Amino acid sequence: MTATVILNPYANRWETGRKIAELKGILEGQGIEFVLEVTQGPNHATELAHSAVMKGNTPLIAAGGDGTMSEILNGLMSATPAGQSPAGPFGLLPLGTANDLTDALGIPRDLKEAAGVIARGNTRTIDLGRVNGRYFGNNAAVGLEPVVTIENIRLTWLRGVIRYLASAVIAIAKHPVWKAHLTWDDGSYDGSITLISVGNSARTGGVFFMTPEALLDDGKLDFIFAPALGRLRLFQLLPKAQSGEHIHEPEIQMHRTQRLSIHIDPQTPIQADGELISTTATEILYELIPGALKVFSPEVTR
Repeated sequence: MTATVILNPYANRWETGRKIAELKGILEGQGIEFVLEVTQGPNHATELAHSAVMKGNTPLIAAGGDGTMSEILNGLMSATPAGQSPAGPFGLLPLGTANDLTDALGIPRDLKEAAGVIARGNTRTIDLGRVNGRYFGNNAAVGLEPVVTIENIRLTWLRGVIRYLASAVIAIAKHPVWKAHLTWDDGSYDGSITLISVGNSARTGGVFFMTPEALLDDGKLDFIFAPALGRLRLFQLLPKAQSGEHIHEPEIQMHRTQRLSIHIDPQTPIQADGELISTTATEILYELIPGALKVFSPEVTR
């Protein structure tokens, strides 16, 4: 079977595009039969993935960052018949900036070693999240966190994970606040909101362990939220979020659920796996899709 490798040349500020020849050589050296598709712009990876699955040109292999993987994941899931589970297998080559999902899976950042994971064919099955119909493998959020995503998009003059830190500082300085009603499996909340972060795994943005106890295959989404907080308190919490210690602070609530419904005012942006999927949401629904995806992995689980 011939794999389809979908590569985003823009990932990691065009660094991935410069590695096409190297990537081809590594995959060939690992004995992987493949065709290479190079994306031309936003959402093209989703189209390429959907088309490849419909033609039977699988497995899919993502070459890029978390955003690339998210686009391909959504193309894969859209082409997978309802009720067929798990989808995949799905291969990941970490060529982005943060590489949150591949790190969570234990996939080496070294390109040859990561290709070796795919060549060996070991797989594990993981859960997926879905927010307003958009699948995510790692993390999604409303409130302050996607405001950070917007600032990250604007900071084109910075590179690496320092962009995420700088974006967080700018977003906190703007001090957005919302009112929200949250309902989850065994609880609810009404009141002010600074942020709501939902994790299928622990880390987002390369540096923030927003849901530090989240696991990819435990049948639950972890989520945290905080009420309206002052700028000073948010700046105090920022370094704690880099270690996951923020969840022990009195203002932070953490829960696990399979479903989370949110009504929020005013409108909020939504990010999923670092991709901005809406800027005007008021009704948001998170769902867990258990055992939804089979991925090539160094670790074999159920």
